Amino acid sequence: MVSHQSDIGTAKLEKVVIRFAGDSGDGMQLTGDRFTHEAAAFGNDLATQPNFPAEIRAPQGTLPGVSSFQIQIADYDILTAGDQPDVLVAMNPAALKANVDELPRGATIIVNTDEFTKRNLTKVGYAADPLDDGSLADFTVHRVSMTSLTLGATESTGVGKKDGQRAKNMFALGLLSWMYGRPIGGTEQFMREKFAAKPDIAEANVLAFRAGWNYGETTEAFATTYEIAPATLPPGTYRQITGNTALAYGLVTAGRLAELPVFLGTYPITPASDILHELSKHKNFDVTTFQAEDEIAGIGAALGAAVGGALGVTSTSGPGLALKSETIGLAVMTELPLVIVDVQRGGPSTGLPTKTEQADLLQALYGRNGESPVAVLAPRSPADCFAAAVEAARIALTYRTPVLLLSDGAIANGSEPWSIPDVATLEPIDPAYEPDAEDESDFQPYARDPETLARPLAVPGTKGRAHRIGGLEKADGSGNISYDPANHELMVRLRQAKIDGIAVPDVEVDDPDGRAELLVLGWGSSFGPIGEACRRARRRGVPVAQAHLRHLNPLPANLGEVLRRYRVVVAPEMNGGQLALLLRAKYLVDVKPWTKIAGTAFSAQELVGVIDAALDGSLAELEQDKGFAARARATYRTTPDGDAAAAPTTGGQ
Repeated sequence: MVSHQSDIGTAKLEKVVIRFAGDSGDGMQLTGDRFTHEAAAFGNDLATQPNFPAEIRAPQGTLPGVSSFQIQIADYDILTAGDQPDVLVAMNPAALKANVDELPRGATIIVNTDEFTKRNLTKVGYAADPLDDGSLADFTVHRVSMTSLTLGATESTGVGKKDGQRAKNMFALGLLSWMYGRPIGGTEQFMREKFAAKPDIAEANVLAFRAGWNYGETTEAFATTYEIAPATLPPGTYRQITGNTALAYGLVTAGRLAELPVFLGTYPITPASDILHELSKHKNFDVTTFQAEDEIAGIGAALGAAVGGALGVTSTSGPGLALKSETIGLAVMTELPLVIVDVQRGGPSTGLPTKTEQADLLQALYGRNGESPVAVLAPRSPADCFAAAVEAARIALTYRTPVLLLSDGAIANGSEPWSIPDVATLEPIDPAYEPDAEDESDFQPYARDPETLARPLAVPGTKGRAHRIGGLEKADGSGNISYDPANHELMVRLRQAKIDGIAVPDVEVDDPDGRAELLVLGWGSSFGPIGEACRRARRRGVPVAQAHLRHLNPLPANLGEVLRRYRVVVAPEMNGGQLALLLRAKYLVDVKPWTKIAGTAFSAQELVGVIDAALDGSLAELEQDKGFAARARATYRTTPDGDAAAAPTTGGQ
């Protein structure tokens, strides 16, 4: 074919949102990840959000089996992976049907026509082919025979038809890389390294990638390519990073700052498992990883490592946190440093293992027997996981306490550019272990540092520092077992006072002109959508303030004063309103919750609507318009005899 490059125009864009979607076996996560790496290498700011089924191999060609990867790239700093895709790559009818309703009018759809067979269309409920029935008239649709073209490109390698078809995701990646002027050398090198043991498979993927690029270059279907310039970011060395990877790096760094070995005792659970996978690569930094037989054994080993003088860490998600609760209580009683990472997911029980939620806050604060206070903090974004992990370790070692670090699925699997810090500039962490001593008669293992209320720590074997340890109540000072009522109340209040006294920075408020009446307060991964929503509101001249909490226990000392400063305070959360409940109880301020429990993150545009409704007093009506409560109540009705009976429901409700 003759190149038509001279006939192609180039349009300059500030940003674009692309979603790759296909069957869970189509390699959409790998495709999105490689496009992310290309965007990072080019210098764009970016944010990503993967979405995939919980099953290892979901039913092929079905709606529940659709896997997608969304990325926003821009020439300026961005906060989210975007509200709606400007471009959808749909590898089959299920991918189209699952995502088309989220597209804005005028969006571009690129479909793999080879998969639009009658069987596949019927499987997802299409009575007619949407490519021909006019239902996609509002979009720009490009029909590409990706599977056939991929098989043609890979034929020379000698791989079988099945392996050749698997490379069609690389064809899609090549085409999108051509459309947006992405560098290609890194992807080709990646594929050769990934399949180094299978050079024919590596070559097939490289040829498919090139075929996609050449298809864009030579076909007349695409009249425009797009240019998104590199973003102007603060000076520094950047890399693309996911939340789980950043968190693992933070734990390794904390170990080096404290000059302690790091021990991770854990049990694999989605979406926290990548922390184990990453830390297992860093034995050269004195990191030991232990994959236990269950959640209880994992945290037990981590607490034992803390007794022995290591930085003890365990990782899990919501169901595993419930199983770890007894040992967390033991760590509270023994006053040992322990970092517990909870990557929150949809619940309860197994719930939605691959979807995001923020519903473990109350469990983190109160999910143990007795008065059992722990420090709780939450990163706000993938890159922020590094600093949050270092902070969690610093608090644990300084105050001799368990620290719960609440990440979530959106943060763990999402990615963004990370400015790599100069470790030499990070403040060392002093674990302040007891030294050897000749006289052990004066050792008080439950004495208190007057500033932090932390007890002294002595590694077993430290001369002159032998003492009991265990879950029974300790006597103040000596640490002997005590059933004395007055002592128990004293120790309970001392443990609470220690947590209350943890030094945390004041909450900072982003209120550009100081005249806002509305404060939008968030925690965790709501940071990005709230920030983008506030930007959009301000561009329309709507004054709105934003604040974000990293430290959730203890809360910042100035938080009460900040809340009382604003006429209206709204707290968007991916739960039933847990933070709002806490703040209303503690500060007696009418914090209004805005909740979402859908397994998906907030969009910025829906929060713009929340801002408008909060200011005009219609927030309650907006909540009612969501209809979830009414639909839940209507699912069952009461018969005239007072018996519950199933109410009529409609499909998809």
